[in-house]
Order: sequence, then C-alpha cells, then structure tokens
Amino acid sequence: MAYDCYMAICKPLHYLVIMRQRVCVVLLVVSWDGGFTHSVIQLSTIYGLPFCDPNVIDHFMCDVYPLLKLICTDTSITGLLVAVNGGLICTTVLLLLLISYGAILHSLKNPSQEGRWKALQTCVSHITVVVCSFVPCVFMYAKPPKTFPIDKSLRVFYIVITPMLNPLIYTLRNSEMTNAMKKLEEETFIVSHSK
Repeated sequence: MAYDCYMAICKPLHYLVIMRQRVCVVLLVVSWDGGFTHSVIQLSTIYGLPFCDPNVIDHFMCDVYPLLKLICTDTSITGLLVAVNGGLICTTVLLLLLISYGAILHSLKNPSQEGRWKALQTCVSHITVVVCSFVPCVFMYAKPPKTFPIDKSLRVFYIVITPMLNPLIYTLRNSEMTNAMKKLEEETFIVSHSK
C-alpha cells in the first residue's frame, strides 16, 4: 500500500509503467510469504510443548501469549522467541511504513496546492489505518510474554474495531460519498427547519 501510494504521488507519470501486473503480483507474494513464514515460526515455537490442565484460556481468541500459560514447562525462552518474532516484525513494519509515508509527505513541497491536498488526504487515511492496525500489534507483541488485563481490550480493538474503521476511513475519502453525505445533511437541515 505504501509503495503504491508512493508511486501514485511521487511518480504519477511513471505509475502505469512501474506498477505493472508483475510488480503487483510480486508485492502480493512477498506479503503472503512473510505472513506464512511468521506463522510457521510462531507455530514451531510452541509445537510439541507439553500442555497442562485446565485447557481454558481467559481470552477472546487463541493467541500465543495466553497459550503459554497452559504449558507445563518453563516458557521463558519460548516467550522471548515469540516476543522477538512478533514484536520485531510489527515494530519493523510499522517503522518502515511510517518512514515511507514521511518520504511521501516530504516530497510534497513542489506540487500544486490541490495536488498537495489530495496527496495529504490519501496519506492521512493510509497512516490512520496503519496506526490503528500496527500500534495495538506492537503493544501486544513487543512486550514481555505476559498477559495484562488491557490485552483483552486491545484484542477487541485490533480484531473488531480496526476492520470496521478501515472501510469507513476509505469511504469518507471517496468524493462521491462525501458529496452524497453533504447533500443528505443539507436535505436534513432543510426538512428540520421547515417544520
């Protein structure tokens, strides 16, 4: 998303040449491969460890940190591996995305006022989605392997609220949707004042 945004804003005349179907497929495969590799590493750290009773975790979803509470042996090394794998990946991706958006915003010195405004709107919506997605992830995984009471609230935000906000954020950027909302607001104002 950040690379696509960079190409669209910083190199608009070269966009169609650079963002060919092959480039999009490579970006897609790299992201899928990264997610698959991360999952395999997470699963391999806990696979084969002995689990004890009770087999109930006090969480909304089965995640590695709550699952570590069910393991009968010492989990300090496993917890450290999980924190390094999950926390390092989340933090690195967040920093790379913020740096790329910083580069995009820095390049907005030369375009026209309208072009700068459009690019800023695009970047702000993308940065909002990135922050809503990655900040809870960094907080959940880049910490010692313990569960805290706030973890449940973060999971709800991360699993429910962020996916609900994502379409809303992008819908509000759509000019047709914005115009329809303004028109509806004007009609509501006229109807309420005519009574």
